[in-house]
Amino acid sequence: MSDPIRHECGIAVVRLLKPLGYYHHKYGSALWGLDKLHALMIKQRNRGQDGMGVGCVKLNMQPGQPYMFRLRSSKSNSMEEVFGEIEDDYKTTAKQINRERKITARERGTDYVKFENDSEAIKNHFDYGGEVLVGHLRYGTSGSFGKASCHPYLRRSNWPTRSLIVLGNFNMTNTRELNDIMRRRGQHPVVDTDTQTVLEEIGFHLDEAHTSLYHDLRGKMDGIEIPAEISRQLDVTQVISESAAHWDGGYAIAGTIGNGDAFVMRDPNAIRPCFYVQTDEYIAFASERAALRSVFELEETDTHELPAAHVAVIKSDGRFSINSFAEPRLPTPCSFERIYFSRGNDASIYHDRKALGEALVPQLLEAVGNDLANTVLSFVPNTAETAYYGLMDGLRKQRRAEVKAALLEMIQRGEFDESKIDDLILQNWPRSEKIAHKDIKSRTFISQESGRDQLVSSVYDITYGVVKPDDHLVIVDDSIVRGTTLKQSILRILARTNPRSIVVVSTAPQIRYPDCYGIDMSELGKFIAFQAAIALLKETGHRDVIEHTYQNCIEELKKPAHEQRNVVQDIYAPFTDEEISAKIAELVRPQSSAWKGDLRVIYQTVENLHTALNSNAGDWYFSGNFPTPGGYPVVNGAFIRYHEKRPGRAYDTLF
Repeated sequence: MSDPIRHECGIAVVRLLKPLGYYHHKYGSALWGLDKLHALMIKQRNRGQDGMGVGCVKLNMQPGQPYMFRLRSSKSNSMEEVFGEIEDDYKTTAKQINRERKITARERGTDYVKFENDSEAIKNHFDYGGEVLVGHLRYGTSGSFGKASCHPYLRRSNWPTRSLIVLGNFNMTNTRELNDIMRRRGQHPVVDTDTQTVLEEIGFHLDEAHTSLYHDLRGKMDGIEIPAEISRQLDVTQVISESAAHWDGGYAIAGTIGNGDAFVMRDPNAIRPCFYVQTDEYIAFASERAALRSVFELEETDTHELPAAHVAVIKSDGRFSINSFAEPRLPTPCSFERIYFSRGNDASIYHDRKALGEALVPQLLEAVGNDLANTVLSFVPNTAETAYYGLMDGLRKQRRAEVKAALLEMIQRGEFDESKIDDLILQNWPRSEKIAHKDIKSRTFISQESGRDQLVSSVYDITYGVVKPDDHLVIVDDSIVRGTTLKQSILRILARTNPRSIVVVSTAPQIRYPDCYGIDMSELGKFIAFQAAIALLKETGHRDVIEHTYQNCIEELKKPAHEQRNVVQDIYAPFTDEEISAKIAELVRPQSSAWKGDLRVIYQTVENLHTALNSNAGDWYFSGNFPTPGGYPVVNGAFIRYHEKRPGRAYDTLF
């Protein structure tokens, strides 16, 4: 993606179903589960660079022994820091216990078992020698970016069934409303992030369930037996159902209770992705199917997608169930998962990205006048590469069809002309070249946007001597959000090749509306498509549409969320997609360049997006049709912020 955006987080859960000694005997390490958690997080590292964290719960620990652990980091090398600290702790513990055992064995004249080979000792003395392991990779879309904002979030109690770890890939649109609900109960929320809100909401209903069971059991059995019975009877699905009753957003949330019960839940619209695998040795969850397949060496049929509005529960005794916690709604999985976010080695995502590229063939051929002989095709590294292959496949299919039709016509006429056959076979085939190179490893979206402009100009470089002055140069990108990198870097360096024209092809449609479900695309004024529509309104004498939309947004926000409509669609209504794309080309054209050729920007159509993805793909950032009621206050509020020149995300909660 030439114009990267901060996006969804990643989750990883590994629940061991056997004692640690089983994994030591079979796989050579009692920490096999921790190793798999680490590997799952490495495979999903593309999903988070703001920080990460891990958590662990140990089953059946004796009173007085700790059972719940967490470690987080927000540093740039957070993965290395967290797992490095865990490894150092393990080595320190092993060294100390081995030294003590060696001294004792020498005194007794006996052999001793090394700590590394003693699974029971690892569980008792090493913090992350547990059976329930969770991990999180963070891309922040709200709140701050410090260590305290990294997941997992932790809620401690001296009752295991009231202690809670929560982590997730989510964004709630109605955090203010959820905090108001807590206040009306008499609670006192002190932070404004949806993560803390989710933790406290689940924690409240967990407390209620625990307290109800405790009062029912007290007097019926000895007090020391009560915790185990509460653990056995605790209905995690009911806790989740009550907790999520008022949530509006996209989410895949995982958690573990201090007694060892674990859960993973997915929102009713299936906006956020979640996959799992179940065997007799372990149950594991991840945000991406390919990560599970690679880490556990699985076939695709071994992995499953967690259904929308369902929660998977693993009780402390290993019982596994998947239950509905809400009514499912129309599935609208985030289409950016297919376009950009997820790793492209997943079979279905690879297929979809190729299909997105192939769908652009008619628009591209029209843009270059079907003159493939004088067209050089390339892509912006590196997430657009798969779509580029699809585009090339589509162009070759198109050319083969043309050649076949021409040959059949020659046969019918009896006009075999060797020169024409040579021309058909050898000419006008698509030319593929590697033109743009990413010259440094840094991401072009950095945490502090104030430094972005200075960085993007040095990120890319080009291949010289390939493009001729009479060539069209086509560059495939997976999406164009702000146009910043195009204008300040990519187009400036591509212009050095001095082509007749440059055609930038986006496999995603025009991004017109903010996201509020986990992608950091929330400020309307930064979208190049929105800037183009505003410019066209001003140029065509329709400034009144801007003011009317502002007033209408104010009126809409007076209504309940479920009664609101997206009045920002009125900004785009007077213009065709092609008119907006043409204006975008004007806006992203570098003013300082001496290049005089033509510039065109082509976007995927929403219709072709759905055809290519062959599913109910969520398209709200393209169409403005939000899958939950909470999306409409966000989009209307975003326009008000733009019009009043107030920066910030429309869904951020302010007390």
